[in-house]
Amino acid sequence: MAEGYRIIGAEMSPYSVKVRSYFRYKAIPHQWVLRNAASQTEYEKYAKIPVIPLVVTPDGAGIQDSTPVIDRIEKLFPEPSIHPDDPVARFMSMLIEEFGDEWGNKWMFHYRWARDVDQRASAGRIGRMRAPKASEAEHDAFADQVRARMTGRVWFVGSNETTAPQIESGFAEMLDLLDAHLATRPYLFGGRPSYGDFGLWGQFYELWKDPTPGALIEGGAPHVLDWIQRMLWPTAEGEFESWAKVAPTLMPILTKQVGRLFWPWTLANEKALTDGAEEFSVRLGNDVWTQKPQKYHARSLAMLRAKYAALSEKKDLDMILAATGCLAGMRA
Repeated sequence: MAEGYRIIGAEMSPYSVKVRSYFRYKAIPHQWVLRNAASQTEYEKYAKIPVIPLVVTPDGAGIQDSTPVIDRIEKLFPEPSIHPDDPVARFMSMLIEEFGDEWGNKWMFHYRWARDVDQRASAGRIGRMRAPKASEAEHDAFADQVRARMTGRVWFVGSNETTAPQIESGFAEMLDLLDAHLATRPYLFGGRPSYGDFGLWGQFYELWKDPTPGALIEGGAPHVLDWIQRMLWPTAEGEFESWAKVAPTLMPILTKQVGRLFWPWTLANEKALTDGAEEFSVRLGNDVWTQKPQKYHARSLAMLRAKYAALSEKKDLDMILAATGCLAGMRA
């Protein structure tokens, strides 16, 4: 049953490398197939939407979207579990996975296309990835096309002249908070990778590989750098820690980043979609964030809420969620 998995993705896709890291941790036999190397016939056969990663299972099913991929495979390969035993830690790991996928992607996409040096580096890498045999002239022309197209799409994650300083100051804060948290443990919730690690790491891995954010990580966050490299081939180095053990350094991340920035944004994004608004603004801390709504995110929020609703006992969790600012709106 474990033979024949194929992960069709790209090294520059945070969601692709997230799934690859998970498969590596689980020691699930698989093939890593670059999107440009996969046949179009195979891709079109299994992909319902034009995104990566695409996981093709041994029984010929195609799975897309990194979170449902991991949820589905985890049921088939439950050991070693990526979910902490502590019920509060378990859900917080799920919340951080959502935060990494949806808010962390804003840091990654913004930094990749905000500055000339990062634009050139990223467009060049994409050009080589998609057309490895192109001549220098062909490569340069293609890289210029990629750069023009992608710099025009930063609005998709909410990056604009108003939000750019917010994104960058928020990333700097997160880097400091995360480095402090990882100073005494190899992974977010202790001695082994969790659901939250995979979601957050995919974005940080891509940030590390780009010039500007990579310099920030390498120059000021040694523990984050160790974690990024460790998560390429994660292993169980110990047990999960209790919520009480991780809370002192994880709560600042949850309150200052998830509760103060991400959660108000996700609820405002959902409301904008419900109202049919073409743009929305929301106060995040001391700043006002303005962007066009993201349609997909409402779906991922619904998946998180479903996981919350499935919990049988929520008393302790609700107290912590309230303290972080993430309880309001958790119920659909």
